[in-house]
Amino acid sequence: MDSISLRAKAILARQVNHECDCKSDNENYSDDEERSSKYRFVSALSMSGGNGDNSYSTNSLLQKRVLSKIKTVLVENTKEMMTNLDFPKCIKIADLGCSSGPNTFLAISQIVNTINVFCKECNQNQPEIDCCLNDLPSNDFNTTFQFLTSFNKKLTQEGSCFVSGIPGSFYSRLFPRKSLHFVHSNYSIHFLSKVPDGLEKNKMSVYITSSSPLSEYKAYLNQFQRDFTTFLRMRSEEMVSNGRMVLTLIGRNTTDDPLYRDCCHFWTLLSKSLCDLVFEGLVSASKVNTFKMPFYDPTKEEVTDLIRKEGSFQINDLETHGFDLGHSIEDCSLQPHRVKSGQKEASCIRAVTETMLVAHFGDAINIDTLFNKYAFHVSQHATCTVKTTVTLVVSLIRS
Repeated sequence: MDSISLRAKAILARQVNHECDCKSDNENYSDDEERSSKYRFVSALSMSGGNGDNSYSTNSLLQKRVLSKIKTVLVENTKEMMTNLDFPKCIKIADLGCSSGPNTFLAISQIVNTINVFCKECNQNQPEIDCCLNDLPSNDFNTTFQFLTSFNKKLTQEGSCFVSGIPGSFYSRLFPRKSLHFVHSNYSIHFLSKVPDGLEKNKMSVYITSSSPLSEYKAYLNQFQRDFTTFLRMRSEEMVSNGRMVLTLIGRNTTDDPLYRDCCHFWTLLSKSLCDLVFEGLVSASKVNTFKMPFYDPTKEEVTDLIRKEGSFQINDLETHGFDLGHSIEDCSLQPHRVKSGQKEASCIRAVTETMLVAHFGDAINIDTLFNKYAFHVSQHATCTVKTTVTLVVSLIRS
């Protein structure tokens, strides 16, 4: 049985049946209208802005560690791109799903510095560099651009570097045809364009669990296939031949069971925390039932297969790394350290989900209470503090 308590499930089911019975004929919308109303929170998908205690800027250490890990990949692909394109006079770089805070400029500064140093080493003139930071319109671009001064100070060589913000979904066209030379995206494309169809049978969880019906996995996989194929097709139109793209996303290890998510999977823990609120009468079951994560963690085989089927890119390399989500290296057998790690993980997940939770639940939910419960659940399982999340790093060449 999944980790959500049987009692909470029973209460949740009773509330759902009562609320469904009370639905009036006037509420029979078309499928599209009902879907838009039910999953309106997806349009609010963005990391928590500002630089306060609960902001993404403050709680994105894991993402920083991931960026540090892929430094070599960025450097190698940048040098190869410059060589194969015969050192263009103008380079256009796009960071897709840039979010906000200091992490935004880590990859960009690495790419820009590599270009400048490599050109000097090869006795080539330094190009003008156009850096385009993309995210959804709801992203906190103001906080992002507060770090522009520190970004300029970190550049190792003087040169012409221009930075701009590009609001919009990367599941659509964002740039003119054949204008991009290098595309980077970190921890973004595992987020889907919408919540998949056909999730009505699993009313207990915000995402796939080991007790989900197989149809739920297929629904998420189908949506990821559509979205990732669209992403590749859009970039293929925007990128020059021999341009490079480095993508980093949350994935999962390949197993015989496509439903497998361990008991400490971050969305399983969020489901448990929400159901705690249902059990305590702090939030309605119907609201919990209609909150589903627009997210998918693919295997490297699923990613590889889609890239090859779309056909516009060659796979240069695909790596798999593991990171502990609680980013704690203390002795996890000691309760104080387990509590601390639980709080860190709760803050990390809160920074990613708070805007959607508030958009969906409104004043009906206390976010502090929810993530205090989340931290508690992490602290109750020693394995939660040492578990790893799988990160896929794929570098591509535009054919």
